[in-house]
Formats: sequence, structure tokens, C-alpha cells
Amino acid sequence: MARKVFGWAARDTSGVLSPFHFYRRENGEKDVTFKVLYCGICHTDLHMVKNDWGLSAYPVVPGHEIVGVVTDVGSKVDKFKVGDKVGVGCLVGSCRSCDDCTNNLENYCPKMVLTYGGAKYFDGTTTFGGYSDLMVADEHFVVRVPNDIALDVAAPLLCAGITVYSPLKYFGLDKPGVHVGIVGLGGLGHVAVKFAKAMGAKVTVISTSPNKKEEAIQRLGADSFLLSRDQDQMKASTGTMDGIIDTVSAGHPLLPLIGLLKSHGKLVMVGAPDKPLQLPALPLIFGRKMVVGSCVGGMNETQEMIDFAAKHNITPDIEVVPMNYVNTALERLSKGDVRYRFVIDIGNTLKPSS
Repeated sequence: MARKVFGWAARDTSGVLSPFHFYRRENGEKDVTFKVLYCGICHTDLHMVKNDWGLSAYPVVPGHEIVGVVTDVGSKVDKFKVGDKVGVGCLVGSCRSCDDCTNNLENYCPKMVLTYGGAKYFDGTTTFGGYSDLMVADEHFVVRVPNDIALDVAAPLLCAGITVYSPLKYFGLDKPGVHVGIVGLGGLGHVAVKFAKAMGAKVTVISTSPNKKEEAIQRLGADSFLLSRDQDQMKASTGTMDGIIDTVSAGHPLLPLIGLLKSHGKLVMVGAPDKPLQLPALPLIFGRKMVVGSCVGGMNETQEMIDFAAKHNITPDIEVVPMNYVNTALERLSKGDVRYRFVIDIGNTLKPSS
């Protein structure tokens, strides 16, 4: 059995989205069905609709920052009820039995099922994302949205939020007095600043854009700003940072960032450039420095993250747009023309006639 759903999809590598009717499975005994009210537009969506990474299977219904209100629960669901505020992020399935899954790291499961993009669910159906009016997911992969966070600002936390929260915690950059650099002040970067500050860290924003200095310090609360194109500023900051969260998805040199790290410092890559970056070995060897990656977070940690955000009043800066604006939003996103996350108002603007 399946239920008819309406959304917007890309049909080819042009990445242009248009209205699309498709089917989702009926609500199973462990499933939660919810009416989608908002969905964030992530940089991943831009890559996937154009098949930049060679992973996409068309048609692609993007969206993995999905929030709404529960309309149906299965007979064996015990965490949610009709009317609850919930969300689904980057994954909707995993094997639940490997070492990663048993350690609450479903995001690193070799059989992880992505929320959209051509991934196959265990029943053989193709997964479709949140640019649609209805979502069905196993309750294990559904997050409860705290009542004191509005749904529109909660949406980007399910990808952008967990993407920066997880490495801050895992690499010990969540302690008072630790000096953290944040490279890039976009959808990920501005949320990273807010989380790191709430954790008590000293935060320096590193950017190629001098016009972001006032924004970083005055509005987002960073302690300092470093213009990466200014050699004098970079030299003066050599060896001062315990860790750096690099959110940039465009190609950029790593050597200057490695130079900012103290001995034993960590450069954590969470942006995903589509071409390989150069990584010199000697600066890592002389200082026991690390360049590592991090990919979203497990389900327990994602719930922990959104609860932390509610407690500390951490909300992404968003621009809410109607569904029929999505192609313009993606074009603007490709040019960095958003502060700092587009969120589609699915509930009010996604209409079968749109």
C-alpha cells in the first residue's frame, strides 16, 4: 500500500525543480507520518539536484531539514503521538546492528539510508525528501522538536545544527576557554558560532570577506574576526587555536588554516568541496596536527543538539520563502546570497496547483 504525495523535484542535471506527484509507503507499525510544514534548503540540496557528486538518481525531491506535526503513528510507536512537533534530518534508516549503530552512530553505518537523492529504503522504494507535503519515517529516525523552538527556525538545525554540534563535542571543542576558529560565515558557520559561544568557547570567525567582520562580532557574538587574505593578521594568529571547524564547500587552501592551530590542534572539515584539496604533510608532522572530517550525528546526539539549542535559545538566521520561489532560492544560494538559511514554507505555499 502507498499514499499519494505532492512535492517538487528535479528531473535532470539542470537542477530545475517543478511540481511532482509521487508515493510514500503507508504508515507501518513503527512509523511516524507527519504533515510537513517547513523544510530548510541545504547546500547539499544544490549539489544533489545537479548531481555534482555523481550520487543522484532522478527524479530528486530534495530536503533533509524537515519539520512538521504528526498526523499518524504506528501501533508499536511509543515515542510520539498525533499532534507532536517533529523533524527528520539527513537519514531515515540504518542497519541498527553494526558497531556504529550499537554506539548510537547511525550516521556512520555502512548501510545508512539517506533521506533523499536516490537512496533505496529497505523495502526497495526510493527515498524522497522534504520538499513535499507529507513525510513517513521510522520513529527511531524522528526527532522531537521542543515546544519553545518555532518550527521554521528548527528546520536548519536538523542538518546545519548537528553538522557543527557533533564535531564541537567529539573533538573537545565544547569547553570554556577553548579557542575555536570557524571558517566561513554561511548556513553552517553562523550556527557554529552560536553553538560554540553557548558552550563557553572563545570563537574566531575566519573569512575571506572583510564585510562580515561586523556581522560576526556585533550580531553573532564572535570574540574576534580574522581576514584570511590578510597575511599579517594570519601570521599574528599562528598557533593560537585549539581547533577549527571548516564549513566552506568551495575549494580553498588548507595550509594557512593548519598554521593557525596549536600543537595537537584539529582542523575539522564539514564542508564538502567537489574537487580534492591539497594537504601538505610536513605542517601536520611538526605539531602532531590533525585534519579530520565529521558527518552530521547519530539520532541520540541530534536530539541532544536540538534540546541544547532550545535551552540556550540558539536559532539559525533564516529567510522564509514560498515553494514556487525554490529555483530562485537555489540560484541565490549558489552565489552565497542568503543570510543564512532559506526555509521553505511548505505548509502554507505548497499547493498541487502551484
